Amino acid sequence: MPGIYIHVPFCKQKCHYCNFYSVASFKYRDAFVPALLREIKLRNDYLSGKNINTVYFGGGTPSLLKTEEINTILNALNGTFNINNNAEITLEANPDDLSEDYLRQLRQETTVNRLSIGVQSFFDDDLEYLNRVHSGKEAQHAVERAQAAGFSNITIDLIYGIPTLTGEKWRKNLELFFAFDLPHLSSYALTVEPRTSLDVLIKKGKLAGVKEEPAVDHFNILLNETAARGFVHYEISNFAKKGCYSKHNSIYWLGGHYLGLGPSAHSFNGTSRQWNVSNLKQYTGADMVEKIVEEKELLSEKDRYNEYVMTSLRTTWGCDAEHIKNIFGETVKNRFETGIQPFIDRGEVINKNGTYILSGKGKLFADGIAAALFWD
Repeated sequence: MPGIYIHVPFCKQKCHYCNFYSVASFKYRDAFVPALLREIKLRNDYLSGKNINTVYFGGGTPSLLKTEEINTILNALNGTFNINNNAEITLEANPDDLSEDYLRQLRQETTVNRLSIGVQSFFDDDLEYLNRVHSGKEAQHAVERAQAAGFSNITIDLIYGIPTLTGEKWRKNLELFFAFDLPHLSSYALTVEPRTSLDVLIKKGKLAGVKEEPAVDHFNILLNETAARGFVHYEISNFAKKGCYSKHNSIYWLGGHYLGLGPSAHSFNGTSRQWNVSNLKQYTGADMVEKIVEEKELLSEKDRYNEYVMTSLRTTWGCDAEHIKNIFGETVKNRFETGIQPFIDRGEVINKNGTYILSGKGKLFADGIAAALFWD
């Protein structure tokens, strides 16, 4: 079933590593929700009346929204789309925003039923390197307060490969996560994206550079520790107890349809992809879809094949050769199977009755393996 993503672009301050569209300014704060409500009306037919199974508030920092604003947005969505009664409704949140009062209001006054808390690390020197607002203690207390407020469907983000993060500290981060008995973990390697503050500061010698070897060590620790506790590594960066996968993000990985609302948000309906303007002034002034959507591209057969290979290989469900044959034909299937054989020979891919999944070793090279299999 399709999902809806809402991009909330406001932040108290920009993290050094972030390359998502966000602004450390509240200049257009009051105009944002009215503009979002306009877009909801304008995009009412994008998902063709299908039932919606997930709503995801991402950012930016969605926890900067007041609970009244969240309800206003959810009411507009419910009045425009067919939102399932048991839909997964996720709010990304920064630890410093999760006060007892805010969590109580979220729990009692909204239909938000899943929290994604941006912890990144429980150690202050790591957080300082990343330019996060909160402290390690605040992160721990935020998780505790969320559980006390009655939230059980909680995931946190942790970043590895930070130059200040030792193997011992990384194990401690994971121990703290396990001690909370949370059902889900998202964990990412720190990457230096072009033109981010992190990129600039490293080039100027003001911050230590990111090295591959520690990140590989941290990733292997992550695989071992999560597996030992029964977590399913169901996507390269995501781990969950059985049955606790992120329904929303699984839409992206399994080729489902979704509508993106808000500045810079992307939408996909199976045949085309489009994305909104990455400019708050333009977005809040837009009064028609043509002014909101910056660009739209129709996906060729080659595009759809490449996207299927790239996303499916990242998951525990793998890449299905029979699916490739049914959608793209026998010739494409044969080319895929020929191309993937060297990775099987190297122990990086496992063939399970025509479904191809990455081994633990192969997960370190997921993007490179997928790229080698692309239809040029």
